Amino acid sequence: MWTIIAILAVIIVGILIFLNIPYSTTKAGFERTVTEQLRNSEATSNPFTLEDIEKLPEPLQKYFTYSGYIGTPKMSHMKIAFKQVDFMMSPDKPAIKIDYTQYNFVREPVRFAYIDTSMYGIPFEGLDSYIDGHGGMKGVLGKVIPLFNQTGEEMDQAALVTFLSESLVVPHAVLQDYITWESVDATHAKATIIYKGVSASGIFTFNEVGEPLSFTTEDRSLISTDGMVQQVTWSAFFKDYKTIDGIRQPTHLQAVWNLEQGDLVYFDSDDFTIEYGMK
Repeated sequence: MWTIIAILAVIIVGILIFLNIPYSTTKAGFERTVTEQLRNSEATSNPFTLEDIEKLPEPLQKYFTYSGYIGTPKMSHMKIAFKQVDFMMSPDKPAIKIDYTQYNFVREPVRFAYIDTSMYGIPFEGLDSYIDGHGGMKGVLGKVIPLFNQTGEEMDQAALVTFLSESLVVPHAVLQDYITWESVDATHAKATIIYKGVSASGIFTFNEVGEPLSFTTEDRSLISTDGMVQQVTWSAFFKDYKTIDGIRQPTHLQAVWNLEQGDLVYFDSDDFTIEYGMK
């Protein structure tokens, strides 16, 4: 009897030690991939100019000038570090708090994000990825137990349009050949991204001075953790602008599923920092 109890105690202690070890295969893979992308990024020192934006729709031109990008260096990538995000993995799951570290690269539409949180005291990690035209989303519990690993055509398009929705936050992407722009009116512009044979579009809404307010698309499927796919309107919102290091930036970001029964805000953050890299 006591032998069994002792063995169980050793097992439990071993599990607790393992869960509290800083090393994580998922995080290490994320960091390794980001390092490789950073190494392959093209250095840039050229600034944004008025000539760069002269053929863009009117609200986009206002965005570049009002936000303060003209004359600043063009970035090769962006890093956003979110803290304590209110996040829902699917409509039927309760919200949890997550830390979310994200990189977007410009030369090609590439995006990686690492999710760090816990569920019932057990570490949970997630990895969103888009590289070489393929999107993926996986979740790992307790550092070793795979909960889901979603890939496929719907995920490819969903990840691509997510990159498009974030293009104004890393505005060198706005000028790349893989994105085309169409004028709608003084406060709206349509964007289309095409990469590796997949396309996605959406509408950006701006205010009168050129601050982006939202992005809406019909090209991002709602894919639940069990793999069920629904076609649902998806929106991103950019709020509470402030001037940070000379650039007007949103300080509150939300991602929303526009469901028939009402909007579901599944990603809600007002605690994040944005860093740009020139290499």
